[in-house]
Amino acid sequence: MKTIYFIRHAKSSWSDMSLRDHDRPLNKRGKRDAPFMSQKLKELGAEPDAIITSTALRAKTTAQHFAHVFDLKGAQFIEEAGIYEAYSSNILKIVKNTSDDFDTIFVFGHNPGFTMVANSFSGGEDIDNVPTCGIVKVEVTISSWKDLKKSKGEVTEFHYPKQYFQ
Repeated sequence: MKTIYFIRHAKSSWSDMSLRDHDRPLNKRGKRDAPFMSQKLKELGAEPDAIITSTALRAKTTAQHFAHVFDLKGAQFIEEAGIYEAYSSNILKIVKNTSDDFDTIFVFGHNPGFTMVANSFSGGEDIDNVPTCGIVKVEVTISSWKDLKKSKGEVTEFHYPKQYFQ
């Protein structure tokens, strides 16, 4: 059994329009949500072996908050440029290339790709939108990432900040 947590980056800032999209930082709400959601996931019993993150600043910064809470570093923190602006099929290819030394991974990225990839495992109960800092847990009945197929996995949890902040 392998487990993937697809985690959309926390809310980003649009205050500096001179920045490239790739370089946008987290805004005030994102800086609140990323530490909160990483701690919430720890309380829920998640035990990741590695993080794979988009190289976009907002995704990487969100991933760093989770890495800190789960004490992941070095080879356990992987930056993957191909996640930025990726379609769901590209995201799945990246996951398929993950080392089998890792049974549980956190993958950080962006919409619309993350909502699409989550819905490919939803079993017909689609998620309208994975919001910023939203977390979708997918459990797959495989022993090697290379065998990842939509038919072998299912969404088992869905968490997002507005569930906890009203």
